[in-house]
Amino acid sequence: MQRVYRHEIKVSREVVDDNDHVNNVAYVQWMQDAAVHHSDEAGCARETRDAGAAWVARTHFIEYLRPAFAGDTIVVMTWISNFRRAMCLRKYKFVRVEDGTVLSRGETDWVFVDADTGRPRNIPETVRDKFEVVQEDPES
Repeated sequence: MQRVYRHEIKVSREVVDDNDHVNNVAYVQWMQDAAVHHSDEAGCARETRDAGAAWVARTHFIEYLRPAFAGDTIVVMTWISNFRRAMCLRKYKFVRVEDGTVLSRGETDWVFVDADTGRPRNIPETVRDKFEVVQEDPES
């Protein structure tokens, strides 16, 4: 079980906007990608399917601190900050590898839903147990 999952990205020219830095939409995609990879690696995706459920992103919050540019290597760190009955809060931190600059911070509320009805349902212990809850930024 990993406290913090790290997902490395090499910034491509395709995600750079007219201002010559990474477009804000790319960060949302990277958040989802990191969450899915973390979930897969932890075995949560299998447990979720076995429970007849799915995860749905409900809200995203992103704080942009510094720009990223084509060619940068970024590490997206993600962790589960808390669990509630049918929801968990996942946090993210984006760091440029070359100089250690924190580029952005974010969070997403993920809702555990019944795969057939789409209605929220309680997160089973078998799913919760796949993650260690990390309440504070582990590298602040």
